[in-house]
Amino acid sequence: MTAIEVVRPGMLTTVQDWPGRIGYWHVGVPPSGPMDDLSFRIGNRVLGNPEGAAGLECTRGGPALRFPDGGRVCVTGAPVTVTHDGVAVPQWQSITIAAGGVLDVGTLTGPGMRSYVLVAGGLAEPDFLGSTATFTMGAFGGHCGRPLRAGDVLSAGTDPGPLNDRPARAAIDEQPSIGHRWEIAVTEGPHGAPEFFTRADIDTLVGTDYTVHFNSDRTGVRLVGPKPEWARSDGGEAGLHPSNIHDNAYCVGTLDFTGDTPILLGPDGPSLGGFVCPVTVVGGDRWKLGQMAPGDAVRFVPVRADRAPSLQTIDIDRRASLPLVISTSSDNDDGVLSRFVASDGTDVTLRRDGDGGVLVEYGPMVLDLAMRARVHVLYEHLREKAIPGITELTPGVRSLQVQFDPAVLSMAEATDLLAGLDSDLPASDQLVVPSRTVRLPLSWDDPATHEAIQRYMHGVRADAPWCPWNIEFIRRINGLDDVAQVHDIVFDAQYLVLGLGDVYLGAPVATPLDPRHRLVTTKYNPARTWTPENAVGIGGAYLCIYGMEGPGGYQFVGRTTQVWNHCHPNSSNSFEPGTPWLLRYFDRISFYPVSADELMHLRAEMAAGRGEVAIEDGEFSLAGYQDFLSANDQSIAAFRAQQAVAFAAERQAWDLAGEFRRAS
Repeated sequence: MTAIEVVRPGMLTTVQDWPGRIGYWHVGVPPSGPMDDLSFRIGNRVLGNPEGAAGLECTRGGPALRFPDGGRVCVTGAPVTVTHDGVAVPQWQSITIAAGGVLDVGTLTGPGMRSYVLVAGGLAEPDFLGSTATFTMGAFGGHCGRPLRAGDVLSAGTDPGPLNDRPARAAIDEQPSIGHRWEIAVTEGPHGAPEFFTRADIDTLVGTDYTVHFNSDRTGVRLVGPKPEWARSDGGEAGLHPSNIHDNAYCVGTLDFTGDTPILLGPDGPSLGGFVCPVTVVGGDRWKLGQMAPGDAVRFVPVRADRAPSLQTIDIDRRASLPLVISTSSDNDDGVLSRFVASDGTDVTLRRDGDGGVLVEYGPMVLDLAMRARVHVLYEHLREKAIPGITELTPGVRSLQVQFDPAVLSMAEATDLLAGLDSDLPASDQLVVPSRTVRLPLSWDDPATHEAIQRYMHGVRADAPWCPWNIEFIRRINGLDDVAQVHDIVFDAQYLVLGLGDVYLGAPVATPLDPRHRLVTTKYNPARTWTPENAVGIGGAYLCIYGMEGPGGYQFVGRTTQVWNHCHPNSSNSFEPGTPWLLRYFDRISFYPVSADELMHLRAEMAAGRGEVAIEDGEFSLAGYQDFLSANDQSIAAFRAQQAVAFAAERQAWDLAGEFRRAS
């Protein structure tokens, strides 16, 4: 091993590898890895490293690194001044560093956002969940789970030696073209016109230059542009805004409309959420997200999925220095690959999710646990078959996202495969699955949630209908007499976990088993930029426990203890050995009240690996649940009718106040 000393860390320098942390999308762990994978992988190839070897990603300003024993490096990405012991050296080629020499990567002054420092032999850091990539918001991976600091010491592996079959530099036509205007190749779907957007919305989307907002990072590139007209008035049980849908899995590169705000989800973005996504950046063009700077112009260009540039290819055929728009026509199917009626009469829709994903949806766009049972049956069936090329399986409320490697499995093959499985699936109407009862403490209306609301009002939006108190908004939109009723319903309910990773790291999206406990709200528009770790919120008909600090849109009711603990996953009986996430699909969560001070103590105990959560084994029977619904159908219908009246009144108030006409 060769030591590398960090003299100056740069603005935000992290260890990354490619393709990052794969296989944990279903529990809300993003892949991370280099945001501009093309520049990163070319640098490794120049040095003779495997293209996935760990290196450094530098945002805006690069580091100064001392090499006591010397070494070889290649600096790629956005144009930047690079010196070796004060002498300027070029990017995109192998540079030999003398023993004791200092490599200094300056501050970006031109186009682009990120440069990369690759080291011969690759950087050596401990793996976490199969990767050394840093996920700073989760505080794991890379070097101590954080950006570099002055005084850190990195280690590099054995130098493979200069390449003999090609020059130790990248040719001009292999280097990515980085400027201030971007053409991004996208495929239609998963959520297009006329179901979610109007035809005019889609025409505007592909015919308008959007502008990169300054509030962009590795989680996503926020854009400024025209507000959609929308093809529907609201999201029903999913929320009052027409962008709201029942939670499903996202893709990296998806254009996610959080309310009226479009965000291109990055490699540190969420895996699960409840907003519509009209187009998705193809894998071969995702590197561009890493170089988009505030003020840059972005134009979406529709391409056919089967003609999309490959994520795997980094040679000259990828034409990195030219626009990757090789077709000005799209698939012209609104993102819908297939619709059919299953053998039991259920409507099935297969939606395109980029050039390497299919979203399988069951039934109409309503919350129906029978559809979640069908999702589970398909999920287990695909896991057992272990089909080559399938890389991720992520359940949502009424959908299953299937991600695959297009180099192994084509979109047509994936579509035919999934459509053909219907007759092979076991019946779901008699589903019985393990279902643990998990009791968690809840600090009602916790001070941390008040801080988040105040930050939102001061930094994002002060006039939102749900401000200054989310609980009062929940009361009003559900037609309840007072906030005490909100309190009693939340503490009386049992919440069935339908998905994990709703805003990262094992965070559950859950719904009350008893529909009379099913409080319906809408999500923030635009979303919050900060949410306290383990805040508890309600969005649409769903409850979420935030796995970590980050953005969010659910209406707060309080805060609980950790549902993710990667520091001490084996120290507590509550976490399974080697598994940092607490919850499983079909767990039933219930809350008991604690004070804010009591919660602080419980959180400290859990963080130290000493905390415990009360968990009891049990099972969930779909048939038994259907019997419960039938026995209580009249009182359930009465509660829903009361909600519908209040929901309609709130919507009318929004209309009169111009809420739906707000500029994005």
